[in-house]
Amino acid sequence: QEQLVESGGGLVQPGGSLRLSCAAFGFTFSNFYMSWYRQAPGKERELVAGITSIGGITNYADSVKGRFTISRDNAKNTVYLQMNSLKPEDTAVYYCNARRTGYGYWGQGTQVTVSS
Repeated sequence: QEQLVESGGGLVQPGGSLRLSCAAFGFTFSNFYMSWYRQAPGKERELVAGITSIGGITNYADSVKGRFTISRDNAKNTVYLQMNSLKPEDTAVYYCNARRTGYGYWGQGTQVTVSS
């Protein structure tokens, strides 16, 4: 059964760092475009970062450029999101997404809270 499992969320002070992980099960991970999205209370889900299946071409939301880095390890079926210089406005539930043409999968989400 296809599954994405996120981990690494938590409470961090402004200016701090967190590394999110998303492990994939039940499908050929290396064939999928992988992304991280986030959803803050009362707001729509938004794209944070994405990475191509092979070659590692990345893209980022303007709000996180220079602070967040997405990467993947196809041998471990895992995608990562390194988040540095965190701000209170980064507080949200972060979701992992796997996508191919016409279909995809979502993880259950992991909470990131940036607060002093």
